[in-house]
Amino acid sequence: MKNDSASHPPSLFRNWTSFVGMVAAIGALFSFLLLFTLDAISHFANPYVSILTYMVVPGFLIGGLALMFFGAWRERKRRAHGVGPTLLQIDLTRPRDRRVMVTFVSGSVVFLLLSAIGSYNAFNFTESPTFCGETCHKVMQPEKVTHDHGPHARVACVECHVGKGVSWFVKSKISGSYQLYSVAFKKYPTPIGTPIKNLRPSRDTCEECHWPQQFVGNLDRTFTYFQSDKTNSPYSIRLLLKIGGSDPTRGPVGGIHWHNLPGNTVEYVATDNVRQKIPWVRVTDASGKVTVFKTKNFTNDVAKMDIRKMDCMDCHNRPSHRYLSPERAVNQAMALNKIDPALPWIKTNAMFVLTRTYTNEVQARASIADALKVRYPNDARIQDAIAAVQQIYSDNFFPEMKASWASYPDNVGHMIWPGCFRCHDGLHKTEDKKFSIKANDCNSCHTILAQGAGEELNQLAPAGQKFTHPGGDYDGACTDCHNGGP
Repeated sequence: MKNDSASHPPSLFRNWTSFVGMVAAIGALFSFLLLFTLDAISHFANPYVSILTYMVVPGFLIGGLALMFFGAWRERKRRAHGVGPTLLQIDLTRPRDRRVMVTFVSGSVVFLLLSAIGSYNAFNFTESPTFCGETCHKVMQPEKVTHDHGPHARVACVECHVGKGVSWFVKSKISGSYQLYSVAFKKYPTPIGTPIKNLRPSRDTCEECHWPQQFVGNLDRTFTYFQSDKTNSPYSIRLLLKIGGSDPTRGPVGGIHWHNLPGNTVEYVATDNVRQKIPWVRVTDASGKVTVFKTKNFTNDVAKMDIRKMDCMDCHNRPSHRYLSPERAVNQAMALNKIDPALPWIKTNAMFVLTRTYTNEVQARASIADALKVRYPNDARIQDAIAAVQQIYSDNFFPEMKASWASYPDNVGHMIWPGCFRCHDGLHKTEDKKFSIKANDCNSCHTILAQGAGEELNQLAPAGQKFTHPGGDYDGACTDCHNGGP
């Protein structure tokens, strides 16, 4: 009888090395299918999962296949040198073979189980702010730190930065791949540019939790400031912010949220990348009436320009990554007595050291301490002030990425950035010059209840009062003098 083993020798892959490679390849394939399924059924598409699914896991798959072929290649060489085929026979009647079989099968099951658990945990980790902020530590550190100190610290990055649906799924994949490339080859800008052009509209993100049509009414807020004089004279303003509402079935329509009035559409053209210069505005009311406002020298053809529909992000453009200006941060620290207001000139000195140019955070913290110690050599209170100022710097200044309050305009309010006055400056008028967008009409958005210091803050004026500027009246915009720094 013809010997089948002689005419058909055992497969070259029939060796332990190839078997181990096969198990590794199966584990990688299993992880790929699991991650692909999780990514497909998740509420939000995650670009970083794409990196894991389509780049990292396939690497292990290729590694396993390479190990399989390496085992086959080595087996072929053995046979070419006259060595017989590797005897890979399992006889379960032999105790040794049973032990080997149990060990191999158990190890394979454990490996596949760990692959599944690891893939699932890796999927969850890529959706966390820790991953987004710390994996690319230097690049995303400013975003991570400001996110952790912001009002959305418990909201995962992907819930705002990544979209759901097929189109946003594809966009997130492309975005994730480019981000990996830009970090790997240092192609990212410093600071990271805003606004993000491909960010989803706020109706798809913010309005998952926030309800803009809901009537809010007025909010009572007190803003505490300290003047830049020797005694750091306090000056506070207590006012009602007229948030209002935009749904007549839930309350009076008006206030700041008028801009979201159902049926109304506000559109504008910005001539700069950060949307601070707005020379053209178009308002369409519920009846279909269209009113166009523009500045005096704007003659461009808007049909050739990008017309943006106003949404929440046009005012609330820093909802999660807020860089406090030195002025605001020092005022806040002094109001909380983290910096003793009794220290002469402490506000001026604190703002001065915060706004010097530093190479990195380590140098900044050391320089801040040295400079303040020189100015207050025999005052024990300066130690707490130094710690507070250093913390302000760590939370809001990132010299290596050139990120700070000065890099990112904040459009809520109008203290150090134009904000509201990008449009409400009195310079935007209709073609016939009969109408203009309201300007300097403080009572449209807020009512000053009290201002000053001490007992003055207890003398409320429910009907409101005219703003009194410390040191004398001033009719110009806040931004004429206030820039957030010294």
